[in-house]
Formats: sequence, structure tokens, C-alpha cells
Amino acid sequence: MRRLYQKIYLTMIGALLLLVLIAGAAWRFGPGGPPVGQAFELIGELAAVALPPAEAAPAVQAEALRQLAGRLRLDLALFDSGRRSIAMIGHPLPPPDPDRDSGVRYGPGGPAWVFRLPDDRWLVARPPPRHRSPVVALMAALAVVAVVVAVAAFPVVRGLTRRLETLQAGVETLGAGHLAARVPVEGRDEVARLAESFNRAAGRIEELVGAHRLLLANASHELRTPLARIRLGIELMRARPDDDRHAADLARDIAELDGLIDEILLASRLDSIAAPPAAEEVDLLALAAEECARFDGTLDGEPVTLTGDPRLLRRMIRNLLENAARYGAPPVRVGLRAEAGRAVLTVADGGPGIPAGQREQVFAPFFRLAGDGRGAGLGLALVRQIARLHGGDAVVAPQPGVPSCFRVDLPLARGGPEPSRADAPTLARGGRT
Repeated sequence: MRRLYQKIYLTMIGALLLLVLIAGAAWRFGPGGPPVGQAFELIGELAAVALPPAEAAPAVQAEALRQLAGRLRLDLALFDSGRRSIAMIGHPLPPPDPDRDSGVRYGPGGPAWVFRLPDDRWLVARPPPRHRSPVVALMAALAVVAVVVAVAAFPVVRGLTRRLETLQAGVETLGAGHLAARVPVEGRDEVARLAESFNRAAGRIEELVGAHRLLLANASHELRTPLARIRLGIELMRARPDDDRHAADLARDIAELDGLIDEILLASRLDSIAAPPAAEEVDLLALAAEECARFDGTLDGEPVTLTGDPRLLRRMIRNLLENAARYGAPPVRVGLRAEAGRAVLTVADGGPGIPAGQREQVFAPFFRLAGDGRGAGLGLALVRQIARLHGGDAVVAPQPGVPSCFRVDLPLARGGPEPSRADAPTLARGGRT
């Protein structure tokens, strides 16, 4: 299999060779215009002046030709009107072509210049072998350029493809199960951006797989507790079949187990999607009021319209209220307002709040607060997942005098007007329940 750098490099070399051949062919076979013909005529006139007339003795013409060749440093040959050799100085030269007039004649010894003198004699001239012809010089220059470009281009092409090979090795390593695989980012071109994208994707994959592993490990631990209670309850019911308290305990344990399984399945499903399953306009204030009716709390808000999945948004609000009711303290207060194009939902309670060093960790699955062991399950983890799935986020945001407060901000529905505080109700929709 031919490597990519070989293909790129051979393509460059082929292009350079083609350039050399085209330039040489153009120089060799290109047509000569009128200025070239006039130059040959002018040179013929000058040579006729420098040489003795055609009636002079051959020895006189040969001596004059020898002097002219010495001054010009050329191989010269003089032919009569019948193209018979009169004198020849230097290396042998071809006779004039009977089918052509003045011009360049190509032969084994290289190109020769043929001039027709006014008295119908012919003068043939050619540089000695130590002087290269223009075509040879041009070809040699282009060949040198091609070699220089080829030598300079190789490390560039090889460096480019070496980075691609490194990226390929990283992909194969990641595919083999080594999720910590990363590739070095070199340069600022497209390959470097591709390496950055690969590292981000690999980091995200490692994060998701690690989260799933942690979720499974914690879930298996958390599931044992209600299962053990259910098993104990069944044994007690066998021993005391007439005791209804055990049946009620079993019902609670089964409900807890069912809720935990539902949260695990929902968390796994949210990890695998990039957008809400359903997208419709949702009145977040109405959802908050309906959920507040299930808890002892107050709602103070204004109408806010979002685009999202109403079931997931309802689950988000319910988890926040359940968390406040289970681990916080009354009163539970819910606020909703529109702010800078986003909906801001706050759920506060009278509890002591979350320590500053653990405000991010509480959104991890099955996290328990240090010291008192409060908190477990996936409630807050699902709140953040749902918020981010809708383009927002959930954070711990204590307020002055209210240390226990969670805040969720979500983008408003596109095209919908931002509610005005002057027209919004200032009190609970549904009041205190």
C-alpha cells in the first residue's frame, strides 16, 4: 500500500519534471518570430563585411575565418553557394540544410547557427563543447530547481503525514479500549485542529464511560439496600403473616427500588442523546405550580415560555423539590423569572446549605455529603443533565440569608417576547400548599 506522503511527494516530483519537459520543448520547438529572422540577416551582413569576397582564394578565406573564430570563440565553417566546404575552424560542423534558410540546425554535436551571406555563401557557427547551448543550460537550471524543491519538500510532506500517522495510531489505541489515549497537537493547521478535536472527543468518551462505570458500581451498591429490606420483609411476613406493617414497608421498599431503577435508566438515556426527545413550547410556571402543589412550599414567579420536553422539565423541578423536602428544612420557596433572555428557576429551603468545597460534587451520581452522609441517588445529577440537555445549567447558588438554594437557568423560547415584570404576577400561582 502506497503511503500518503509518498503520493504527495511523487505528485510534486512529477509536476516538476513535467514543467522541465514543457519548458524544454517550448524552447526547442517554439516558433521564431520576425525579430529572430532579422537578427540572422543582420549577422550575415556583418559576417560578409568581416570575410573576404567569394572570389578570394580559399586560403585567404580560411585565414580570415580563423581570425574571426578566434575573436568570437566559436567553431566556424564557411560553405560556397553550392554548400561545399571552403574552410572549417574547430570541430566539424554540419553543412547547411538545402531545404531551410538561415536559422538553427540541430545535430549530434548540438545546435548550430546557419547564416546565409549576401553573396550566397553560408556561414555555420557553434559554441565549442565546453559552452553549453541555451536549451541545455535551461534544462540544467530547471533540473537544479527541481532537485532543490524535491529535497526541501520532502521533510515538509513527511512531517505532515507523520502527524496523520500519529493521529491514526491514537484512534487505533482509543479503539482498542485505552480511553486515556491522546495525541500531541503540533502546528496551527487543519491537522492540528483535527488532533484537538480527537483529544476533545476522546476526553468526552472517557468521561462518559467513566461516569457509566461509576453509575453501575454505585447503582449495584444502592440496589442492594432496598433488595435486602424486601428480602427481610418477606421473611418477617412469613413469620407473622397477619402483621400489615410489613406489607406497608414492602410497598415502600418496592417503590424506592422502582424509582431508583427509573432514575438509572433515565440517566443512561440522557447520556446518549444530544437534544431533548420532544421539543415544544412549555409554560414553566405552570409546571412549577403543579409540582409545588405536591410539597409544602411557595411559588413566586412570572410566566416563562421555554422550548423543550415537558416531561423532562417536570422531572427536573420535581427532583429539586424532593431534594429540598428530604435533605433541607422548611420553608421551601420556588422562584421563576426571565432575565437577559433566559429563564431563571430557584429552589431554596431553610437548611444549612452545601459546603463550598462540595457544591459541584453534589451533582455527581450517588454522592453523599461528607460528615453526615446526607444525599444519595441520582436526583441532582438528573437535574443538571436535563438542564444542560436544554441548553442551560444547574448550580448551587446560595443567597444572602438563604444558604441552601439551587439555581437553574434555561434559554427562553426563540421568538417569544421576554415577559415584563410590570405585567407579571408577583405571587404564587397556587400560593402556599
